[in-house]
Amino acid sequence: MADAASQVLLGSGLTALSQPLMYVKVLVQVGYEPLPPTLGRNMFGRQVYQLPGLFAYAKHIMKIDGRAGLFKGLTPRLCSGAIGTIVHSQVLQRYQEADQEEEPGASLKEPVSSLEQVIKETSREMVARSAATLVTHPFHVITLRCMVQFIGRETKYSGIFSPFVTIYREEGILGFFAGLVPRLLGDVLSLWLCNMLAYLINTYALENGVSTMSEMKSYSQAVTGFFASMLTYPFVLVSNLMAINNCGLAGGLPPYAPNYSSWLDCWSQLLKEGNMNRGNSLFFQKVPAGKGAARVGGEAAPLRPELGEGPGARPDALNDGRVVISIQFFK
Repeated sequence: MADAASQVLLGSGLTALSQPLMYVKVLVQVGYEPLPPTLGRNMFGRQVYQLPGLFAYAKHIMKIDGRAGLFKGLTPRLCSGAIGTIVHSQVLQRYQEADQEEEPGASLKEPVSSLEQVIKETSREMVARSAATLVTHPFHVITLRCMVQFIGRETKYSGIFSPFVTIYREEGILGFFAGLVPRLLGDVLSLWLCNMLAYLINTYALENGVSTMSEMKSYSQAVTGFFASMLTYPFVLVSNLMAINNCGLAGGLPPYAPNYSSWLDCWSQLLKEGNMNRGNSLFFQKVPAGKGAARVGGEAAPLRPELGEGPGARPDALNDGRVVISIQFFK
């Protein structure tokens, strides 16, 4: 119990510190782009128009809501983290108690590093994580909606208990689990990819007997975890978008987001637009690709005045949160 309490305290501290990052990330995922793009260079040295990074967005939020504005949605997120940690540890503890009830020699029949052992441990971790996600998803939905309120300056999901009443009254029980399926799928895929890749690297790529073997194995776990999270990021994006889709907030309605019929419909539309990694990087954000850019003299000639492109552009079009310009340079 003491171990779980220390994990809750540590997790709460990290959650509070990362809240501004999470806040900006969610707004970018929704498609809220209040600041105009600037000309910069990508990692290959090519000139591209890029959206402002994390710190520019944070300054924009502070200018409107002050420093406290960066911590909207923190309370339900802290509740989600604390409850999730407790549920996760309790499920794993039940597995450990079941192992202790077995015969003492039963756990020694197979080597600890065997594939069967890795599959067994990963399966248990999958059950524990899935249980924690299922229990805490309502808090996750409320957290996202509290953050997205910034776009339309709403207060619909403010307070501690009123968001639960609002969601139940308007959407019923299912409203608390909007976006749950892609979130669960992403968590499960990420876990299995991470553990299986780490097993393959530790077993076949790293030689036994090296003095830094344990160190190398910990590094491989971190690298595979990062790689797995990159591959499964689209599930995170789709889950977050479905959690706010058509919930009565400006950020979940057109023009920021269409009304998706299902998470598969959301996935399909993002894939067509080339936005499956939107919000994945908060420091080097490429301007989302538009559909009507014509190439003239090495630069794209904008064709949509209503979105700030072309001769008839509205002066405020680049600042209304719908930057979809695609400007490319060709030698």
